[in-house]
Amino acid sequence: YDFGRTPEGVFFYAMEYLDGIDLENLVAQFGALPAGRVIAILRQVCGSLAEAHGLGLIHRDIKPANIIVNHRGGTADFVKVLDFGLARAIGGEAESRITAANVLAGTPHYMAPEAIEHPTTVDTAADLYAVGAVAYFLLTGKAVFEGTSLIEICMKHVKTAPTPPSERLGKAVSPRLEAIILKCLAKLPSDRPPNAQSLD
Repeated sequence: YDFGRTPEGVFFYAMEYLDGIDLENLVAQFGALPAGRVIAILRQVCGSLAEAHGLGLIHRDIKPANIIVNHRGGTADFVKVLDFGLARAIGGEAESRITAANVLAGTPHYMAPEAIEHPTTVDTAADLYAVGAVAYFLLTGKAVFEGTSLIEICMKHVKTAPTPPSERLGKAVSPRLEAIILKCLAKLPSDRPPNAQSLD
């Protein structure tokens, strides 16, 4: 809403106050979410990404900790996507936070294979992979891939097919929901939904 410097020279900026909880803490406190709630939350995430992608921005760090649900105008689970600190312009050069070879921009549990192997060439499909990984986490309470090191987790994103959520949970999941989550988690960007609007 505003930014500037105080009379003492301290830089400030004022942002919207969000009275809610991020999805990482929500699952930590209450466990995996029911399918209907997962869908309602992620449809709003898709709307935010559609807007960002339409403006030429790739988020590059979609993860549960960067998604807050709060109450707005009597609506529960009103979603805000946060932290565009790693965002870059579609087709733009790698931004300054990638300072050397082999430095990853993003969070390994939610990174698309191409973001791991070729981080300077990612496009909007990498955000859709992350949406699939977030959906998996919300539905199962667990990351798509787990491991003892970040390298092991990254290599699983690159080479290992994800276990379907229904197998991970040991109970039925809507076949349509499971299919779209697995489609988002496809290794090849061309095998994922074509854009955030279609995923919605």
